[in-house]
Amino acid sequence: MSVYDIGRICVKTMGREAGKHCVIVDIIDKNYLLIDGLKVRRKRVNYRHIVPTSDTIDIKKGADHKTVEDAIKKAKLDKKMSETILISIN
Repeated sequence: MSVYDIGRICVKTMGREAGKHCVIVDIIDKNYLLIDGLKVRRKRVNYRHIVPTSDTIDIKKGADHKTVEDAIKKAKLDKKMSETILISIN
């Protein structure tokens, strides 16, 4: 098991969506992951541009956006997923 498992909640650290929560939907290869979320659009990202949290949701590999939204609401993480975290890069 890796910290970058399918269903793991992460925080983006780079790009215009930095500080927003996302969910790992698929593992593309050793460098890239497919993410999706409430405030993050579905896209491929480098694993170095996200930070995993301890939270997970129960989804299958390659789940569509609607399934991800439903799983977030079922886990009662929708308020947390809508927040933006202030990121400091030193």
